[in-house]
Amino acid sequence: MRLHRKNFESLESIRELFGNLPAPDEEARNAALARNRTLTKPEGSLGRLDDLAVWYAGWRGEAAPILEAPQILIFAGNHGVAARGVSAFPAEVTAQMVKNFQAGGAAVNQLAALSGAKLDIRPLQLARPVADIAGGPAMTGEEFAEAFSTGWRAVDPDADVLIAGEMGIGNTTSAAAVAFALFGGEARLWVGSGTGIDGEGHRRKTGAVEQAVSVNRDKCVDGLDVLRCLGGREIAAMAGAILCARHLMIPVILDGYVCTAAAAALEVQRKGSIEHAISGHMSAERPHKNLLEKLGLEPLLDLEMRLGEGSGAAVALMILKCAVACHSRMATFDEAGVSSK
Repeated sequence: MRLHRKNFESLESIRELFGNLPAPDEEARNAALARNRTLTKPEGSLGRLDDLAVWYAGWRGEAAPILEAPQILIFAGNHGVAARGVSAFPAEVTAQMVKNFQAGGAAVNQLAALSGAKLDIRPLQLARPVADIAGGPAMTGEEFAEAFSTGWRAVDPDADVLIAGEMGIGNTTSAAAVAFALFGGEARLWVGSGTGIDGEGHRRKTGAVEQAVSVNRDKCVDGLDVLRCLGGREIAAMAGAILCARHLMIPVILDGYVCTAAAAALEVQRKGSIEHAISGHMSAERPHKNLLEKLGLEPLLDLEMRLGEGSGAAVALMILKCAVACHSRMATFDEAGVSSK
């Protein structure tokens, strides 16, 4: 069976994926660095764009790569914890927004079209929310493996960059619980306003996060267990897609808080697991900054966005396309007949 078509039946089969993670192509990376020094510009004058292009070249294995086949994957799932009043919107909005994505009416549809990205929508059993994390594990091992496999198989092996986005009422509560379980501290520091809850809603949400981590603590022995117990199907699917992209040498642009929480669990499972990923933006969801700092990631953009659905990463994709285009298509001093210093 081809790598990207795998179906995983247990957490153990998923854990095996972390044993042999591909590394960036150092020869291509060094060739990209060398090319960058010959381009018709003062060295370093494009700032982070130069760094992005070299990073991208290393993961694509080409000194002068072309970025022309980006994929945006949107996963949708429902959460039992939503019944505790942790969101300003009812759970049925998840399915309604999926229809909006499919009809082309959401923000991410416009951004995907503008950037030339292929957009795929994957709803995951919306009529059957995962269990309330404040009462026990969100998913069994088999349920987690099924959701993870959905994300893994959804990655297009011909894509040259991947964005994983999400839709799921209540999923910032799950993201907060995942981050709290992974990194500790105080629960309130991991809880944001999500879809715009009021003060009382924030207190309910913080209480749900504290209770969720407390009742699941003994079961959360590693990053994957944290996702199983405290995440949702869409969060597990994003983790599957991000890890599949690593095995396929496809660079990833992370979106906001929920996506970064999925990636953080992979990084805790094995340090270095998300070296192929960059942070697209810093969400206005306050705890996202804390999570990025824990992971040592510097976001490309800070536009006070908090929409989810891959939208912030889709905007950042245009920055990455600029970086790659300048690096790979700009003339060298010799080609342009320009004197170098």
